[in-house]
Amino acid sequence: MTKFKAAVFDWAGTTVDFGSFAPMGVFVKAFETFGITATIAEARGPMGSAKWDHIRAMMDMPEIAAQWQEKYGAAPTDGDVDKVYEIFVPMNEEVVADFATLVPGCKDAIDTLRAKGLKIGSTTGYTRSIMERVLPVAAEQGYAPDNLICADDLPEGRPGPLGMYQCMVDLVAYPPAAIIKVDDTEPGIKEGVAAGCVTVGVALSGNAVGKTPQELAALSADEIAALRESASAILREAGAHYVIDTVADLPALIETLETAE
Repeated sequence: MTKFKAAVFDWAGTTVDFGSFAPMGVFVKAFETFGITATIAEARGPMGSAKWDHIRAMMDMPEIAAQWQEKYGAAPTDGDVDKVYEIFVPMNEEVVADFATLVPGCKDAIDTLRAKGLKIGSTTGYTRSIMERVLPVAAEQGYAPDNLICADDLPEGRPGPLGMYQCMVDLVAYPPAAIIKVDDTEPGIKEGVAAGCVTVGVALSGNAVGKTPQELAALSADEIAALRESASAILREAGAHYVIDTVADLPALIETLETAE
């Protein structure tokens, strides 16, 4: 019997979409629609947040804010965020299924946790409409978590704890210390920390590294180690109790945590 009752996973960069690519180009294209140039690096910065909050954070970046001020004669407002968001969501809906391949080893890891009796929950910065495109593709590959909390399901999203609280209700799993939150982004880790859960960051499959498995395989061991350390530092700064390379490494970590008691 494991001391853990549930594991709650993020989606892009954690269980699907190795490297977290689906939203990147869409953010850039959405801003282009308004005559604003945004970079992939700027788009990756707030990753893990609800997408409205993500766009707000991008608009607050000095380069983007300055472009907006010059083009429209005023600093970007929440109303302007609404306009970009309205363009972004349908764009993301159209491409997200193309980036819904499971992270290598994900299904085996989930199957192992289920065999140990853990419930499998999920939260995401995506909206429900976007996730409706992802769910069937993930299910075809054998991954169907017991619940899903989307960015627009609750009055407040990441980095607050409400999504995790709802997971506790949905999964009938408590106390928080018996729940593991697995994520590749700062807001997602902070979500778990805020709820009092054990937090596990995934470094190499996530947004901070932003590379495909093929791109990683082409790098030297030293280059991979540097990327791992950089991503791990970000996750630990956000409050991650543990950091692993990918979700495939989670069962081994859980075994270690159980035998350490």
